[in-house]
Amino acid sequence: MIATACLQCGTPSTSIAATFCRRCGTPFGSPPRADVELPACHVCYRTVDEDGRLPSLDPAHLQLRVDLPTHLAEHDRHPVGDDDWLEQLREGDRIRIGRWTARFDAVRRYLVTGAVEGGRGRALEHDAIVTAMTQLRRWGPNGAIFGDEPVWAEARAAVSEIMERYHRRR
Repeated sequence: MIATACLQCGTPSTSIAATFCRRCGTPFGSPPRADVELPACHVCYRTVDEDGRLPSLDPAHLQLRVDLPTHLAEHDRHPVGDDDWLEQLREGDRIRIGRWTARFDAVRRYLVTGAVEGGRGRALEHDAIVTAMTQLRRWGPNGAIFGDEPVWAEARAAVSEIMERYHRRR
């Protein structure tokens, strides 16, 4: 049986007769080389395992491991959150949360993975959102924080509301 996608780069096969990936030259069905960066899902940010596959998202196929294009197709039936609603808050490449704005992709990544990676060179508004996200992860929405700033409390409330609304659809 020929695999339908390259397990090294995630490129789907263009033909059932194809035996090699047109992008990286790896034979279809063979595991990724150890010296390359593995592909990741742009929806849930999970990186494929050493065999180039991810666990299936379908409850009926929990033991099945699928290639990246199949995993992406499964997200249509198993979304990570309410992305349609989140898009309504988008302003170009930024998102507005309360009176603050931040990079849309950074906020979406946090909502999906729970990992806050603000990076260098953040704007002041982004700092308030990232600080709120970090505080929510560490102390929760009702945590008492010594030396709390009113701006941080307001940002925590706004981010907490966004998080609850985004994950409600799951």
